[in-house]
Amino acid sequence: MLHLVIAEAELELVPKAIADHPAVVNYARRRGKKPEEVILDSSYHHSALKKLEDGERRGRPDIVHICLLNALESIANREGLLRVYVHTRNDEVIYIKPETRLPRNYNRFLGLMESLFKNRVVPRDLELLRLEKKTLGELIDEIGPDGVFIMHEEGKLIKPSDFGKRLVQLENPLVIVGGFPHGDFKSEVEGRRVSLYHEPLMAWTIVNEILVNFESFIL
Repeated sequence: MLHLVIAEAELELVPKAIADHPAVVNYARRRGKKPEEVILDSSYHHSALKKLEDGERRGRPDIVHICLLNALESIANREGLLRVYVHTRNDEVIYIKPETRLPRNYNRFLGLMESLFKNRVVPRDLELLRLEKKTLGELIDEIGPDGVFIMHEEGKLIKPSDFGKRLVQLENPLVIVGGFPHGDFKSEVEGRRVSLYHEPLMAWTIVNEILVNFESFIL
């Protein structure tokens, strides 16, 4: 079973510190919600983000959306060989059932995430998505992998096909992909740092390369 964690994802509700900013207030009004009930998004809240610490990398739910669409629609997931998790910058973990089919539409995805942060589980009858307060380290301990790989632009360069082969040699590998646009991980996690290319790649590209090359050795 391959475990994939989108870690330190820039997915969060609007912080109280900027809940009264005009960009946030006007956006929330258009959505028919309170400012603190909407997902922070740099596309809509760019001017407000300038007032936040790490504002230049926050408000990127689109990264999570694309990564999850790719992972959940993958052959590995359809074959029951993948588990996907999202760990947020605020140390929350989203557990995702393999049968989950996320909205392709980005605005509908935002609405789903807003409901999840409010209710902690969606939908209530199926519990396809569940949100818990948990650090990345606690999640790793819970999974109990026999190998942890951290995708990092300064990691050891390895061919994607060789990495896929390495993953299938383990019973319970865990791969961590950063869910932020730039910068480095803030969490201290023990694991092997790996790079699949000599230049930085987008998170969703890394997810695709991992899964395609993993699938090539198991199907």
